[in-house]
Amino acid sequence: MSPRRILFLAPAASVTHIFPRLKDAGYEVGLAENLKGASAFIRKSGPSVIFSRPQLPGYKVDDLLAVSQDDASFPPVIVFSDKGSVEEAERLLNMGAQDYWLEPLIYDKVIAAVPAGRKSIPAPAVTTLGGRKPQMPETGKGPNIIGSNPVMRRVLALAKQVAPSRATVLISGESGTGKEMFSKFLHVHSDRGNGPFVAVNCAALPEHLLESELFGHEKGAFTGAINRKLGKFELASGGTILLDEISEMDLGLQAKLLRVLQESELDRVGGTETVKVDVRVLATTNRNLEDWVKEGKFRQDLYFRLNVIPLRLPALRERGEDVLALARFFVDMYVREYGLAHLEFSQEALDWLVSYDWPGNVRELQNLMERATLLAGRGPISKNHFLLDPDSWPLFGEDEDQDAESAASGGMADSAGPVASGAGMQTASGTAVPGGDGSALFAQGVIPLHEMERIMILKGLEQTSGNRTQAAEMLGISVRTLRNKLNEYRGEGLDIP
Repeated sequence: MSPRRILFLAPAASVTHIFPRLKDAGYEVGLAENLKGASAFIRKSGPSVIFSRPQLPGYKVDDLLAVSQDDASFPPVIVFSDKGSVEEAERLLNMGAQDYWLEPLIYDKVIAAVPAGRKSIPAPAVTTLGGRKPQMPETGKGPNIIGSNPVMRRVLALAKQVAPSRATVLISGESGTGKEMFSKFLHVHSDRGNGPFVAVNCAALPEHLLESELFGHEKGAFTGAINRKLGKFELASGGTILLDEISEMDLGLQAKLLRVLQESELDRVGGTETVKVDVRVLATTNRNLEDWVKEGKFRQDLYFRLNVIPLRLPALRERGEDVLALARFFVDMYVREYGLAHLEFSQEALDWLVSYDWPGNVRELQNLMERATLLAGRGPISKNHFLLDPDSWPLFGEDEDQDAESAASGGMADSAGPVASGAGMQTASGTAVPGGDGSALFAQGVIPLHEMERIMILKGLEQTSGNRTQAAEMLGISVRTLRNKLNEYRGEGLDIP
């Protein structure tokens, strides 16, 4: 089967966070910032679907939609916005956009939008709760969940017991505890594991668009409804639907949802026929829904219908030494990702990890472990590498200036930092270090910040296939600054294309 291709028309910073997972899953990804670049990719690669911001400097999605209206073979266009409005959504849907989303883009939602017949998505054997989550398999036995704390073990035991049933499950917990990942765990351990898993963020869309997203609409149901659209409940038929952040759903829509849960049937927006659905429903919330019921913000009858099986995920601070197992997992993951040497923790770091309160839960832990992995070099990872106080980090630039003065006066520099060579990089001791991903540099120990900068700039160019504009945007610098840095590296003997 030919590879599936996705084109993004957007600022790099808004979409590149999902590029590695898309590429690992076998998708070819293109990024353009104007109609000319998009047209070139479309002619060359023939994308299966296009995701576009409403507008960019010198570009409006209206131009792309105008082209699509004149060509029946043109790929579907999905518009996504960092702000969004009902008026804009209706206008663009009327012009031929297939859908209108609010950011951020979610990996699972993106691949679900690729036309039928896409390649199957591989998945790792292990995942964690919360944080940036590896894609879970939607067939088979599913992943393992890290954690041996009694609180977590009880939650897992209950989840495994109820997973095979059709019972509605309400998963609650603080942000970052991994509620969506737990819902996928329930799905893959159910008898619906071979069916679809469809997630809907109830906080991401206003009531009008969320109703259409959930239940679908008929052609002509409202301005912009130029075709019939199946809702997420119909798309999840035979599988599981996750209603994420259910507490944010408007009260009027809650009443319509209650009927679907009770009768297993729905009415599309603007429709006249009742549609039967066969879906297992899971819901998540980071709020206390009992309090919201008392305050009149959530329907009591819907709460009782959702809360058939209540699962409360513990905060990371409640899980004791699970934090150490998770920290070890994340560090090993980033060591592999960045091609670094094995890292251990100092006792000071282990003590701090256990004593810290973790307000951001597993998501915060994962981000902190990525930071520590990059800064620790050969290790061991110390509390200092968590960069809790950025102002305390050593000023490598000043040290380098002193070394340069020492070398100029005939003395020996103390720094073991690398110097340029024609074939790549070379340490002060003469050991060759490749000029690519910098993995060998990390193995030498903590490296100067200017070398970290070089590594990230070259990695940015690699991720964008040499596109300097996209790389500069991804790195958060101007194209001029990037160009100056590349010229500097050429002067040091690096082979910069």
